[in-house]
Amino acid sequence: MDMITSMVAEKPVVIFSKSTCCLSHSMTSLIRSFGANPTVHELDEMANGQQIESALLQMGCQPSVPAVFIGQRFIGGSKKIMSLHLRNELIPLLMNAGAIWI
Repeated sequence: MDMITSMVAEKPVVIFSKSTCCLSHSMTSLIRSFGANPTVHELDEMANGQQIESALLQMGCQPSVPAVFIGQRFIGGSKKIMSLHLRNELIPLLMNAGAIWI
């Protein structure tokens, strides 16, 4: 958990992803479409990726990717992000985290 906490510290948006995961790519694209510049960690391209994935699973990320953190808080995976977007709640979250300015 401490590893995840340090990876999301002081960054408005962090996405834990796998380069082969289309949902991860879609969530990254969606968040970028609002003008945010998320920090993306591709777990399958990192030496300690499996360790990070295990930590995400322990935090309740099911499945482990995409795991989206906004304002240093775990928000959820693709279903949660899409739900927030459809309810017009994603942009205010991004704004409050300082990820975008409108």
